[in-house]
Amino acid sequence: MTTLNEWFEKGIPAQEFVSSMKVHKENLQSIQQGFSTSAEDQDFFDALKKKELRVIVITEDWCGDAMMNIPILLNISEAANIETRMILRDQNLELMDQYLTNGTARSIPIFIFIDKDGEEKAVWGPRAPKVQEFVMELRSDLPAKDDERFEAEQKAVIKKITAAFAEEKHLWDEVYSSIKETLGNCYYCRFTFSHVP
Repeated sequence: MTTLNEWFEKGIPAQEFVSSMKVHKENLQSIQQGFSTSAEDQDFFDALKKKELRVIVITEDWCGDAMMNIPILLNISEAANIETRMILRDQNLELMDQYLTNGTARSIPIFIFIDKDGEEKAVWGPRAPKVQEFVMELRSDLPAKDDERFEAEQKAVIKKITAAFAEEKHLWDEVYSSIKETLGNCYYCRFTFSHVP
């Protein structure tokens, strides 16, 4: 079985991945430039630097959630000196299937934080809880899947979600708080997230 260290080594460096993106590249870069970590959190990030964490990101460039979550992560990674590598989900299901959402869904992005020895220290993804609530609320009005209107209405909802992810800073803040909380639990060695193996 491939170790997390080996997955990390296999990963694409973050900036290389962003440069090669075919979908959502402009939105991702726009969020990365428009968002910044809080100066008040620098002590926290300085403490994290000492942990020498690295992060493996399971993603695909067409994913709207990744478009919003990855630039927030990249800002955090810069502040806390966390090297970031990308693994494409569809080519690496062996890794993806160790981090299923609710034990069944191959939802992305998933952030796997590891220490210098390759031990998993925290896992985050695919969404911040408040962002999940926002998405579920928008989807709640969709007709049943077998309804002839479903496909067209689903496309309209996805477009609305993608636009919100690209523009609404309060959603970015939710992602930031959620990742920070996960890293805080890792920092204090309180593991509040357990993935389904």
